[in-house]
Amino acid sequence: MQEIDIKKRFPEFENELIKEMLEHAIIRDFMAGDYIIQSGQYFKQSMLVYEGTVKLYREGHEGNEFYLYHIKAGEPCALSMSCAIRQERSEVIAKAVTDCTLIFIPATLTEKWMTTYPGWNRFVLDSYRKRFEEMLETIDQISFRALDERLEFYLKRQREIYGSNVINISHQQIADELNSSREVISRLLKKMEQRGWLELHRNQIVLLPSFK
Repeated sequence: MQEIDIKKRFPEFENELIKEMLEHAIIRDFMAGDYIIQSGQYFKQSMLVYEGTVKLYREGHEGNEFYLYHIKAGEPCALSMSCAIRQERSEVIAKAVTDCTLIFIPATLTEKWMTTYPGWNRFVLDSYRKRFEEMLETIDQISFRALDERLEFYLKRQREIYGSNVINISHQQIADELNSSREVISRLLKKMEQRGWLELHRNQIVLLPSFK
């Protein structure tokens, strides 16, 4: 197994937990664009992101994407934990946004560690709480806000996730994730550019200081 520093990435984990994890976990690398979890797939392992960023979304009947959230380095995939423990099929798709290093843990250990290690218990429960709050925020955006407000929220979230004002993404990708059309998204982005909030380039958006 490749060398990784679990304590540095997950400082809340006990030393004994890290020892068990190194003995039983599987470490895998994925390239940007790789599919990690497919809808309908049985997932028998819990997934933690050691390096990189993973996107979770659902796919509609017509192939359109419904964005759920991103998982960053140092975070687990709460849905993979739930599916693994309950031995259920995944209803979402997980895709590597950047090159990633992921840690896969057998479902039996995921459940056992909940009662064995307080650090793991807090880590799992905090991840469920965080994802639940993000889902509520996403539902709020979809249900109660106009598309221009949802687009603003989406761009701010991308800036937060990647820690950069430069977002490498196409108008079509944004449209897919917001369940809209490329033409509508392009029109809204152009209005934002005219307001001095951002600059539009080919497959890239630069958020300016005035975009708050």
